[in-house]
Amino acid sequence: MHEVLRDQLMSMARYVRDPRHNAPPPGIEARRLAVYRQLFFGNVESLLSGGFPVLRASLGPTTWQALIESFYADYRCQTPLFTEISEEFVSFLEAGGGAALDLPPWVVELAHYEWVEAALLLSDKEEPAHDPEGDLLEGVPLLSNLAWPLAYQWPVSEIAPGQLPQEAPPQPTLLLARRGADLQVHFSRMAPLAHALLVSLQERRCSGRQHLEALAESIGVEGEAILPQGLALLQNLRSQGVVLGTQVEPAW
Repeated sequence: MHEVLRDQLMSMARYVRDPRHNAPPPGIEARRLAVYRQLFFGNVESLLSGGFPVLRASLGPTTWQALIESFYADYRCQTPLFTEISEEFVSFLEAGGGAALDLPPWVVELAHYEWVEAALLLSDKEEPAHDPEGDLLEGVPLLSNLAWPLAYQWPVSEIAPGQLPQEAPPQPTLLLARRGADLQVHFSRMAPLAHALLVSLQERRCSGRQHLEALAESIGVEGEAILPQGLALLQNLRSQGVVLGTQVEPAW
């Protein structure tokens, strides 16, 4: 008997997920199936509409509806948590989801940009142990877990229904997203050197001097030439809470 019940449930799940390509389960009237479909699909669509308002408005209702239907029908989420469905949607787009809809080329980056705000708001990641007054040049500067350097090919912060880019600009859009003490997420534009420094802090642990010397080498100047500017930048980032301070050496 349990096999029969399982088959019935799977048949219903397949139909509710994608009624255009799956037959309805026998014995259930169409009106009731429509209620189930609207209940489940409507919840997902409502969550994603709230998480991606600019993307939704920029695509328009018809394309947005088709995109969510494709996500709902074709993608298999790796988490049951509603709070993580936005990240799953971004993964769906990054994997080429919705390709049959001929989406604009900026869709993936705009979706990621909108997801970042929710991800930082909900983050419960703890900050590492650090010395807030540590020497940023000789010590190992630590980037806050709530500060993310971002780089996009498309001008994601400017896209809106009336401002849809036709081609990517020659320069990338470099941003810093951070959750402040006010528990709000703030986005700010970054100069290339500042962005490169934050990416360096994010990717490896070494002294501030070593970070700056590596950046100097990458742009073809002497390390000493950018040390004053680089130290001032690190100090400014610390005052904003983007850089926490320096790494605390473990006591053995």
